[in-house]
Amino acid sequence: MPAKPVDPAQMRAAVEAVLPWLHGTADQPERPVLAAAVRLSLRTLEQVAPGRSVEVRVPPFAAVQCVEGPRHTRGTPPNVVETDARTWLELATGALTWPDAVDTARVTASGTRADLSALLPVVKFQDPV
Repeated sequence: MPAKPVDPAQMRAAVEAVLPWLHGTADQPERPVLAAAVRLSLRTLEQVAPGRSVEVRVPPFAAVQCVEGPRHTRGTPPNVVETDARTWLELATGALTWPDAVDTARVTASGTRADLSALLPVVKFQDPV
């Protein structure tokens, strides 16, 4: 059964709550605030690119499977993306590009389908003035 669709307004509000931290003007948000932003933005990616060929992991908050292709059912998937919460949220908002994240080893991506550059950002905000 598919997951319940993400409310775009709810996702946007959750990510907006962490923007000051991403922009370096605030301390790291409390864990529930950070978790909501990560989970809702990852679930949005899952909706934008349905499938089960790539697993995107942002420990300890969430992991989703997305992108059409061969379905993975057991063991370690052949296509895995893993990163930390800050990097994921920077990617999700467009503050960090996929090539920069990979080149600086802020993201580990293995497998032929693990390039998420065409799917990012999942939410856009205007740059702060």
